[in-house]
Amino acid sequence: MTTGSDATRARIADFSEKDAAAWDGLAAEFPKTAEYLFAVLGNPMKMHVLGKTFAKAWWKHGFDWTGSLVRLMLSSPRTWLEETFENPHVRATLAAWGMHLDFAPDIAGGAIFPYLEAMANQTFGMVIGKGGADTVTKALCGLVEARGGTIRAGARVTAILRAGDRVTGVELDGGEKIFASRAVIANVAPRNLVDGLLGGTSGDARFDRAMRGFAHAPGTMMIHLALDALPDWSASEELKTFAYVHVAPSLDQMARTYQQAKAGLLPDEPVIVVGQPTAIDPSRAPEGKHVLWVQVRMAPADILGDAGGTISSRNWKEAAEPFAERALDVIERHAPGLRQSIRARAIVTPRDLEADNPNLVGGDQICGSHHLAQNFLFRPALGRASGATPVKGLYLTGAAVWPGAGTGAGPGTMLGRMLAGR
Repeated sequence: MTTGSDATRARIADFSEKDAAAWDGLAAEFPKTAEYLFAVLGNPMKMHVLGKTFAKAWWKHGFDWTGSLVRLMLSSPRTWLEETFENPHVRATLAAWGMHLDFAPDIAGGAIFPYLEAMANQTFGMVIGKGGADTVTKALCGLVEARGGTIRAGARVTAILRAGDRVTGVELDGGEKIFASRAVIANVAPRNLVDGLLGGTSGDARFDRAMRGFAHAPGTMMIHLALDALPDWSASEELKTFAYVHVAPSLDQMARTYQQAKAGLLPDEPVIVVGQPTAIDPSRAPEGKHVLWVQVRMAPADILGDAGGTISSRNWKEAAEPFAERALDVIERHAPGLRQSIRARAIVTPRDLEADNPNLVGGDQICGSHHLAQNFLFRPALGRASGATPVKGLYLTGAAVWPGAGTGAGPGTMLGRMLAGR
């Protein structure tokens, strides 16, 4: 898939002309649909905002169109894809995007993400920072400092300070205290807010239970490769020019992989995302060389068994190598000769990810499942979609808060506007 609509259509037509026509219809309808989807995703999760958005859609486009939009938002990926496309390869291509956000093919509410990724990527493309992912981080830091802000890296916060029911500041490792006149904003996983920074209680037992019960998606294992050459993808030489390649052959395989991981099993055939950053940004490797990152999705945080029946270890320290080999075997089937090009590799397990960043609980890269019971009005809990906590002046932000994971900075942007009275 590219931003060239003709090229994307031609690829789909190679599988099914009917599906290509369906794609044309989706693309033509997208500007109208996006107006309301982005209004939901880009605004605070409040009933009057939702009501106004859907009332406007009903008034302009009628009950049937608005009802279809709501149904799309509530449907599983499989339901939407099987109703929209006939070819299983086209369905699998789009369904793979849902796995990024904990939406396996049969999860209600999951259709919206494959739909938006397909349409938005086709329309706007994907932004990738030249030189590495820290390009975005450096730009944001520069923005903060240009406006008088101060950034302290490597200063671990160990406690949130309170006076009665109001926040007063934070305490750092070593005892230093920093006081806040307006607010303390915690970008942490919900359970870490209560049991870590608040010492076990916010003063509201219902809130504490919700934060401790916040559900996380299955983990991810990362494999980083230094290569002599990009993979020789058997599907098409053109894949060497793509930033991302999904390896997830069917809806059924993705559904099976997800259920295996949820049951604590190492999947027999993991879903894989291959990132080829040097395909579009050669500056990330020495001249003529390449780097590859591999996301092995879905992986259990705690290993209870192996669906493949060949890995006996139940801890990641010992299971990492054979599970990585399984993932590379999958890629090798689609890109023969990959291993011959590998100069070095590094494996990062789900528990390694959590150790490096406690927000990645169990290796969950999206800081919380986006299933319907934990999305929209319920992210991170009912009545807390703004990030407000029972402690006055203390706010939770980040991917655990509506509108959830992504690089659009939605939770922080909405919180900033609220605190600024805008």
